[in-house]
Amino acid sequence: MIDREQVLHVARLARLGLNDAEVEKMAGELSTILDHIEKIGELDLEHVEPTSHVIQLENVLREDVPRPSWPRDRMLAEAPDAAEGGFRVPSPGA
Repeated sequence: MIDREQVLHVARLARLGLNDAEVEKMAGELSTILDHIEKIGELDLEHVEPTSHVIQLENVLREDVPRPSWPRDRMLAEAPDAAEGGFRVPSPGA
């Protein structure tokens, strides 16, 4: 069990100002977390592959297929200020 002094020490390191009720609540919550970590440490995980996600992720985006782009002249015709074959934009300090 994590005691009050340990919670206050961690709070000081994290620069947290906790009132008495929060200190007591955190002592219980941190103790519960450490109990769970201890139980995980008891498991035989030697043959379990490391993973960054518990479920398989799927890419929901469409396949990236190359295709012809719009003609440059047509796109530049829509630009408010085209110059030298590109879009003119304000300089960062302007």
